[in-house]
Amino acid sequence: NLSIMPKKVKTKYSTAELKVFEKLINRKKETAQKELDFIKESLLRKHLAGTDSTQGALKTLEDGADTMEKESLSQLAGRQQKFINNLENALIRIKNGTYGICKDTGKLIDKKRLQAVPHATQSIEAKLNRG
Repeated sequence: NLSIMPKKVKTKYSTAELKVFEKLINRKKETAQKELDFIKESLLRKHLAGTDSTQGALKTLEDGADTMEKESLSQLAGRQQKFINNLENALIRIKNGTYGICKDTGKLIDKKRLQAVPHATQSIEAKLNRG
């Protein structure tokens, strides 16, 4: 008579697994910060560079294009800062032991999802069901 033990469901990632995620997040954060610094530098150059030598309609067109480019860079910088903040929050979740746990279901978020989106707070099922 073999008694079948119920399979124990894993409820959190091990310390070793969390260290791997922490390294991944720190690498992504470092890269994201370099990209943000580059965007900010580009914005500063755009701000400092004037188009004083052109005149009339051409200057108006250049100013319009320049304004659109600045707005695009500003939006990009905003998204990049949000990404960095999300990565920082993921590092906090690692420290407080809640990393990798879906905020909706309480189940572990799949490891492959966390490798692709290390700041994820929802399992893919919870995200898709969030109609």
